Amino acid sequence: MSKNLAELISQMTLEEKAGLCTGASAWTTTPIERLEIPELICSDGPHGVRRQPNVHDMGAKSLPATCFPTASCVSASWDVDLIHEMGQALAEECIALDVDMLLGPGTNMKRSPLGGRNFEYFSEDPYMAGEMAASFINGVQSLGVGTSLKHYAANNQEFQRFSISAEVDERTLRELYLPAFETAVKKSQPWSVMCSYNKVNGTFASEHKVLLTDILKKEWGFEGLVVSDWGAVRNRVKALQAGLDWEMPGPQDRRVQAVIEAVRAGTLDESVLNESVRRILRIVFKAQETPKTGKFDIDGHHALAQKIASEGMVLLKNDGILPLKAPQHVAIIGKAAEQAHFQGGGSSHINPTKVAVPFSELQSRGGNAEFSYAEGYPADNSFQPMMIDQAVGIARSADVAVLFIALPTYKESEGYDRKDLDLTDQQIALIKAVSAAQPKCVVVLNNGSPVVMKEWIDSVPAVLEAYMMGQAGGAAVADVLYGKVNPSGKLTETFPLRLEDTPSFTNWPGETGTVHYGEGMFIGYRHYDKRKIPVQFPFGFGLSYTTFDYADITVSAKNFRDTDGLTVTARITNTGKVAGKEVVQLYVRDNEASLVRPEKELKGFAKVSLNPGESKIVRFKLDFRSFAFYHVEHKQWITEDGEFEILIAASATDIRLSETVTLKSSLVLPCILDIESTIKEWLSDPRGKMVINPIYQQIENHSRAMFSQQDRYGDNKPDTTDNLGMGDVMEMMNDMPLVSVLMWQQGTLTMPAEDMVEGLLMQARNLGK
Repeated sequence: MSKNLAELISQMTLEEKAGLCTGASAWTTTPIERLEIPELICSDGPHGVRRQPNVHDMGAKSLPATCFPTASCVSASWDVDLIHEMGQALAEECIALDVDMLLGPGTNMKRSPLGGRNFEYFSEDPYMAGEMAASFINGVQSLGVGTSLKHYAANNQEFQRFSISAEVDERTLRELYLPAFETAVKKSQPWSVMCSYNKVNGTFASEHKVLLTDILKKEWGFEGLVVSDWGAVRNRVKALQAGLDWEMPGPQDRRVQAVIEAVRAGTLDESVLNESVRRILRIVFKAQETPKTGKFDIDGHHALAQKIASEGMVLLKNDGILPLKAPQHVAIIGKAAEQAHFQGGGSSHINPTKVAVPFSELQSRGGNAEFSYAEGYPADNSFQPMMIDQAVGIARSADVAVLFIALPTYKESEGYDRKDLDLTDQQIALIKAVSAAQPKCVVVLNNGSPVVMKEWIDSVPAVLEAYMMGQAGGAAVADVLYGKVNPSGKLTETFPLRLEDTPSFTNWPGETGTVHYGEGMFIGYRHYDKRKIPVQFPFGFGLSYTTFDYADITVSAKNFRDTDGLTVTARITNTGKVAGKEVVQLYVRDNEASLVRPEKELKGFAKVSLNPGESKIVRFKLDFRSFAFYHVEHKQWITEDGEFEILIAASATDIRLSETVTLKSSLVLPCILDIESTIKEWLSDPRGKMVINPIYQQIENHSRAMFSQQDRYGDNKPDTTDNLGMGDVMEMMNDMPLVSVLMWQQGTLTMPAEDMVEGLLMQARNLGK
């Protein structure tokens, strides 16, 4: 605690301390005039500044601000520098709109494509999400504006989000649902972390001491404040004790009084309250270092939003129809062509400074082309055959048809999850009818997460995933369709063939107040890899108007220590006729591990810009964590000796280069064998193996003799052991606890089996001292 803050806290009354830890309004901390403690103003984000004119309002129309593309589009750019630039632009708007802290980024995993808020999140992969979040935070905070990393943790659905308990095992939590937060905290130190509404393994996130204090603040070294999601606190005293510093929204007089009474009664140590006060004051005064004045560059930020949208759009299919040739007669079909669908519903909804209309932007780039328009589908869920007939009519008379298909807000929004992965019945019928009438057909999708396409994709030659593309997305779409911009986005989530194939299908959305993460670590491409399930479009996939060659993989060492890490390079060449950008991905595969691991995991990526014929070397640096997994019994990340494959890929299913390396672990792990450990676990433990080796041959000989005798004379033992060959017998024995095997051989022992194993355990543990 710095001297100034310590002195200030010592001057505060108990009532003032308790009051500071709860908001004064919907968007501000509680100022204390007598001590010259100002208020801090925050605003919803994350892809725009939703500044309320009145800090006591939550749902009023916000002040105009740039609506940048949502996270699903931004992440598909795979460009950490670009999202850093977006963060700086957001900070400039915060400064102009008198906002000290922006509530974002959202960094939760996309456990299921049904998640209603997935458009606000980056990826199904924690490495990707963490890198994007860290760069976003660093961009915003580089200009003296704070961020709030959210929603911590395991907040992966909207169904019963205020109360449901996410039941997730420790290893899955550590390897999937926490690492993105960990990366962002360690690389960027956000001013705040926002806890989620839900429970995690039965405890509200707002009261989860392990998550908020033990892991976030102590293990990861988080220096900022922990704020509740709006309305997430159930018990203010328990939340403070767990590490929840600032409750929002306010005022909450009853909560403040509860804190005061708890301190006076001795049930809440005042030092705990003081620590939360210190963290809040540190951020409040940090915010004052940046004067909130001036204006922001409306046109410049609109142009940046267009650039980000252009980089994030993913060309999913192109049978040569794109880019469009001009002049042509172009039929533009779909409500979203005239009424751009560029953001999601809920707390992130931005009042844009301007909006690029796709139809108008296409007209401005089409030269002497003739354009016609049909609405195609209604705003509601009704089925309108006449609208389809009209669209078919203009498509048939045109040279090419472009359909703008937007997933409506009633199917996808904050507050509720999707019930399916389908477009509306009208939209599906529209695509089928138009593509039948006009084979030269392009589908442009506006959605926040995957849709299934099996009913119609074979009938259309081109599909562009434009996502929730931000206010300038209409111009970006036009640039991509006409070839002014070569598409370079790649998916950061898998597009499945059908909902039934998705990882959490049988564990979604939960019941009786709990949702079981029964799929464990295997979400996204990890799931499809492990189960060898075909997909519509894999993680990391995206087409270009040019082609790229991958060659010359090198590694800094074929044999290396985990602490030394590894440097990997590859040469990427543009082999096409136009300039383009390629997203190069690096995955790591552990060829053999003591615990189950994914087939491969993303551990690096790079976006490289290349002119026709140009080559560049991309470089990746891998560290200890690139090869490690979390071991629940050791309570730490560990590496193991062995071979790993380094995979350089264009997508999760398009591996272009590979190299095998051998890792030497630097860890000396304690012996974790116990009375129930199997023979196989004894043999896998270096110390256990040394101890058990002298008697293992005796165990094997006795087992062989016992079952050989059983085969010879017959026995009434259980059927599972009848007529087994010796190899099978020992495989069975090795999977049994050592104590159980020894009990079968008790007649040959000089002491009870339990005592013998306890003695062996003592020997193994002493070897580690």
